[in-house]
Amino acid sequence: MAMNTGSGPTVDLYSDTVSRPTKAMRQAMADADVGNEQAMEDPTVNLLCARVAALLGKEAAIFLPSGTMCNEIAYRVWVDRGEEIVLDESAHALHFEAGGPAALAGAMCRTLKGSRGIFDAALLETVIRAPRGHHGQRQKLVNIENTANLGGGAVWPLETVAEVADCARGHGLKVHMDGARLLNAVIASGTPASAYGALCDSLWIDLSKGLGCPVGGVLAGSAEFIQRSWLFKHQFGGAMRQAGIIAAAGIYALDHHVERLAEDHANARYLAEGIASIPGLSVSVDEIETNMVYFDIAAPALDAAGLSERLMREHGVRIGAMGARRMRAVTHIDVTLNGVEVALAALKTVMDGA
Repeated sequence: MAMNTGSGPTVDLYSDTVSRPTKAMRQAMADADVGNEQAMEDPTVNLLCARVAALLGKEAAIFLPSGTMCNEIAYRVWVDRGEEIVLDESAHALHFEAGGPAALAGAMCRTLKGSRGIFDAALLETVIRAPRGHHGQRQKLVNIENTANLGGGAVWPLETVAEVADCARGHGLKVHMDGARLLNAVIASGTPASAYGALCDSLWIDLSKGLGCPVGGVLAGSAEFIQRSWLFKHQFGGAMRQAGIIAAAGIYALDHHVERLAEDHANARYLAEGIASIPGLSVSVDEIETNMVYFDIAAPALDAAGLSERLMREHGVRIGAMGARRMRAVTHIDVTLNGVEVALAALKTVMDGA
């Protein structure tokens, strides 16, 4: 049996966060003009923010070290301590941001059970709290995650966002979009990013996932919202000074890496179709909309952790365990069609021996 003796995976499907900057992106970073971004004097950061604000149809934007900080600053701006955020029970902010809404904004979270991370206006209406004088907490914000990670990379239909936004505003609530993979949704659906932006009070895009940048996210909204966000950027430790070096990667990605997200989606579909043919594994091929493939292990002899460990140890293929018998594979710029085929061959070999 061939064993993986290298220090890292040959094919890494753990997440699109493992994507690495290309040689051309690295060159753009090396050549970047820089300045003090805290004083608004970094021309490359300023250009990136202007580009993203225009892309999302907003007045202004702010460059931040991470997507999590984008979410947490938005919550801190919109929600006062003890007030409530409404979001799907699968939302990233609930499960993967280290309790940030509570720790950083003092916010309560009211969850609802959508379908694959997506909820509609009728469901939102069921969790709206009637005013109860000074006894009940106030609801302030509705959070939408597009694409929905734990929903398998599901894309929010624009009409659903519009209906949810109308419902939220009818009750005096703001709307925030966690856009970690918003550009995947844009490419998969053909919906302009600005169309989503028009329905949200704040939203952001991640640079370090499908776009292949080493770091960063860009949060957008009204000029007033972004001015307030600068305070919390500094308070949360987000000052980056000569950040043009990393902002240049974002500009390069916007120019060269957005349309190519379609390749990741095609590779994810191909991967899902291959997994569906392997005995002992099950996947809903028709639910593959973007670059995520969630699949389940039906064979009793092997659980997700065991399969993940063997794939890496024996074949150099890394796929993450997302539960006892559930796994997630994510395609990205560093995974070619040949890499998908290598992963499928490894899965088949391990499952045949299970």
